[in-house]
Amino acid sequence: MKRATLCVVAVVLLAAAFASSETRRKVILDQDARGPATTDQQSMLLVLQSAEIETLGITIVSGDQWRDEEVAHTLRMLELTGHSDIKVYPGAVFPLINNREEIKRWEQLYGKVSYQGAWSEHKTHAPSGADPTGAWNSGVYRGPFEVPNPLPEGNPTLKAATEDAAHFMIRMVHKYPHEVTIYEGGPMTNLAVAISIDPQFPELAEELVFMGGSLGPQTDNAEFGNNPRHEFNFWFDPEAAHVVLRAAWKKIVCTPVDISVKTRLTPAMVQEIDKAGTPLAHYVARYFQNFPGADIMWDELAAAAWIDPSIITKRETRYMSVDLDHGAGYGNTLTWSEKDKPARTVQPVEIQLDLDKEKFYRMFIVLMSAPTPTH
Repeated sequence: MKRATLCVVAVVLLAAAFASSETRRKVILDQDARGPATTDQQSMLLVLQSAEIETLGITIVSGDQWRDEEVAHTLRMLELTGHSDIKVYPGAVFPLINNREEIKRWEQLYGKVSYQGAWSEHKTHAPSGADPTGAWNSGVYRGPFEVPNPLPEGNPTLKAATEDAAHFMIRMVHKYPHEVTIYEGGPMTNLAVAISIDPQFPELAEELVFMGGSLGPQTDNAEFGNNPRHEFNFWFDPEAAHVVLRAAWKKIVCTPVDISVKTRLTPAMVQEIDKAGTPLAHYVARYFQNFPGADIMWDELAAAAWIDPSIITKRETRYMSVDLDHGAGYGNTLTWSEKDKPARTVQPVEIQLDLDKEKFYRMFIVLMSAPTPTH
């Protein structure tokens, strides 16, 4: 009798586990994956650490760094944190139209752009306590196919997939129609390319969730001091963002600068995570960047709010696009109310405006301290 009961319990547990795996939310992480650690890698880790989510793959786009370096950092992150089963798909190296020469011309006319991502000049050796990724101006420009050797965290042994990002994303939304969330943490070049190949791509996805755009952030961050509507992910490839934001997604959710700048990853939070003693916790602690701007949880918040929407306490719906005129406002965020929107096609976007910070911070610490989930 006891043996029969145990068998029944085992069957029930197996059925529950199977049902759970069948109902896990599916996501593709599209990211300009600067590393090691940083908001880019840590946002992906939040999703990877969530047992109720199935990450179909990670797609990489140039932005904070060039694609090939970002791919290497991501592969190494997966190795170091116990997520080596996740595949990485290289995407676009260059924006659709924007380029470094265009930005130099723009600066001569309209003034300095404080943060330029992959177009920045880099440190050759970062001093102790400084930005180890070399993503800030200091005199040496790294070309689009140059990857530091060795990487600060060591070179990966994992290899990237041979399929490109756009075709992978298209294949997944056709395989799982209306089930796949596209999480976008960087410029939207990969998404624009996918739309150009298959215009059905947006409508076959479940939703688009992205970090980007800026309305009127209350911050002393130099990046937004002169131009509060200037936001890097839009500005790096404005034409791509324009294409993506006008596409027929079922739902679009935006985590803008306005809410991101309310967050900070503190040394105390990192120390608490490190106490977990896991490889992931040590990765976060070792490569934590504690200087202004780098401690803002830009992408982590977008990922966490998708995992648990109750983190967000205030939202509004507006229509959103990007300024494509090659003047002073090139790449700036454009938004309208329902009654003021232009006649041309624009889509409603749910914009997050405020959050429960303590709930967000606790969620981040718990997931980053947890063992690697088994899927």
